[in-house]
Amino acid sequence: MQRKKLAGSLSRRSLVGGAACATAVTILHWPAEAAEFSYKFGSVLPITHPMNARIAEAAGKIKEATGGQFEYAVYPSSALGGDTAMIAQAISGALQMYSLSGDILAPRAPAAGIMGVGFAFPGYGPNWAAMDGELGVWYRSLAEKQGLYALPQAFDHGFRNITTRNKPINTPDDLRGFKIRLPVAPTLIALFRSLGAAPTPLNLGEVYSALQTGIVDGQENPLQLIDEAKFYEVQKYISMTSHVWTGLHCSFNLAAWKKLPGPIQDSIGGILTEAATQERADWLRNNDTVSQRLKDHGMAFNTPDIKPFQALATQKGYYAEIKQRMGDEPWALLEKYTGKLG
Repeated sequence: MQRKKLAGSLSRRSLVGGAACATAVTILHWPAEAAEFSYKFGSVLPITHPMNARIAEAAGKIKEATGGQFEYAVYPSSALGGDTAMIAQAISGALQMYSLSGDILAPRAPAAGIMGVGFAFPGYGPNWAAMDGELGVWYRSLAEKQGLYALPQAFDHGFRNITTRNKPINTPDDLRGFKIRLPVAPTLIALFRSLGAAPTPLNLGEVYSALQTGIVDGQENPLQLIDEAKFYEVQKYISMTSHVWTGLHCSFNLAAWKKLPGPIQDSIGGILTEAATQERADWLRNNDTVSQRLKDHGMAFNTPDIKPFQALATQKGYYAEIKQRMGDEPWALLEKYTGKLG
């Protein structure tokens, strides 16, 4: 029985240019003597996203390193469902590998949203110290209790910024009553409610049409995803609020991970750790290029002062609410890297 596998290839040009994205996607047909372990990796992100591109690139290396015993197929762009569906599949074992965000796990385990606290990280540096340090260890142990084994090295998904159709966001007043699409992420939803917006939780695959038809007036995402999803076709302004940083982990259904022999686990861990390290550099190199590309598509950028946003969130009790929801231990670990919040 033939098995289809989706893989991405990285051209030398895209690597040198820092895009680190798949320039071709091919369907490969594996022969009957397929690997002993054949897994699926699911993601809502396109194959051109730096994480998916690097994970696709790593697939061949891992198959070779394991002597053909282990292979995985990359299913990007919500091919296996939205985040809500895929995380359920990954926990149940119907899907063996998944691009995990703490915010998406938070509806099941509220404290998983700890890295998604609004305005916690002012820029790169503290975020990696937290994710690669004690907070990351704590978070991954929480994911494991939910049935997911997250590899230690996270991939970068960048700082999130707001896009709008009719007006830029310069002050909190501009968010009052603003219909904004958000992922099904409780911490983010609570943040925008505290800022006076009207959140509409939707899975990523539904966002373009919601923007196009006016179901929502705007959305928020990292610049690279704004570009990859072609939101510039239905949005005009990008307000650089950098309100939340998002990291993504390549995660496994816990039983599927434990089923793998130790040497295979070691090969997967080593190669995907290298892939995550490369992807972090890809992301930083791409930022300026993506910004210019979005400008070339006609998008207008503005950079608001975030202090009034932070002040309003504090006044409305956002940080107190989230601290209570998260619990004292993860909150103390977060503030170890961010300083006092709220």
